[in-house]
Amino acid sequence: MNKKLKIIILALAALIVLTFIAGWLKHSNVQVFNSAGSVGEKERNLMLFALGLSLIVVIPVYILLFSFAWRYREGSKKKRKYSPELAGNWAVETVWWLIPTALITILSVVAWNSSHALDPYRPLASSKKPMTIQVVALDWKWLFIYPKQHVASVNFVQLPVGTPVKFQITSDAPMNSLWIPQLGGQIYAMPGMSTQLNLIADRAGDYHGSSANISGTGFSRMDFIARAGSESQFNAWVKSAQHSPHRLSRPAYDQLAKPSQDNPVTYYSRPDSDLFGQVILKYIVPQTANGPAYRVVMP
Repeated sequence: MNKKLKIIILALAALIVLTFIAGWLKHSNVQVFNSAGSVGEKERNLMLFALGLSLIVVIPVYILLFSFAWRYREGSKKKRKYSPELAGNWAVETVWWLIPTALITILSVVAWNSSHALDPYRPLASSKKPMTIQVVALDWKWLFIYPKQHVASVNFVQLPVGTPVKFQITSDAPMNSLWIPQLGGQIYAMPGMSTQLNLIADRAGDYHGSSANISGTGFSRMDFIARAGSESQFNAWVKSAQHSPHRLSRPAYDQLAKPSQDNPVTYYSRPDSDLFGQVILKYIVPQTANGPAYRVVMP
C-alpha cells in the first residue's frame, strides 16, 4: 500500500468519525449544546471555540503518536531512517513551541473577555424589566420564591420568555449549585451568603434543572423543571399559585426545610416577605426564640 493511499484512508476514517459525532450531537439532546437562551448560546459557542483550538494540537499529536507506533514497531521489515539531527534543531523546535503558544494566547484573550461578558452577576441587556426570583437550596429540593408576585414553588420555576431573570441564591443546607444547562452556567448556593445568576429564556419549553454540587444522599435526584412560556401563561400560573391552599409561613418553611427526597412540585401562596433574608441571617447573627434577632429586606 503506497503512502498516498494510506493518507487517503486515514482522512476518510477521520471524516467518517467526525460525521458520526456531528450526527449524534444533532439528534441527541445534549443540553449544554442545545441552548435555549442567549447566555447558554454564548457559553456553548465558547466551549466549541475552545474545543476547536484544542483539536488543532490534539489531532496532529494523536496522528503522530499512532503513525510513530506503527512505523517504528518491533518486527517491522523496513529499516527506518534515524534522524538524530532533529534534536536541538532550532527551526523545528520554534515551530512546535510557537503554535501552542499562539493558541494559548488566543484562548487567554477570549477567556478574559468572555469571563467579563458572561459574568453571572452582570445584568442582561433587554427592553423588558428584569424579574427577581429568590432560590433556596434545601435537603434535597429547590425552593423558588417570587417576592413581587407573592408566591413560591418547590422543584418548579416558571419563567416568561424574553424576560431577564435575576436569581438570588442561597442555601439552608450544605453548599450546593443551581444549574439549568440549556439556559446558562451554574452558580453556587452557600449558607449565609446570597449569590446571583442572570439568565433569560429565548424560546418556550421545559428545561431540566439540577444540583451541580454533591450535597449528600439525595443529591442525584435533586432536580427541578424550568418552564418558559408566554407572558400570559406566566400570569396565569402566578394567579393559580396565589390561590394555593398552602401558605409559606415560617413554621411551614421549617417543616419544608427538613431533609426529604423526591419531593413533588408544590405551590405556595403568601410567603413571608423576609423569608429569604431570614434564611441567610440564621447563619450569621444570633438566633432568638422567634428567629433571627434582625430582619433584612432583599433588594
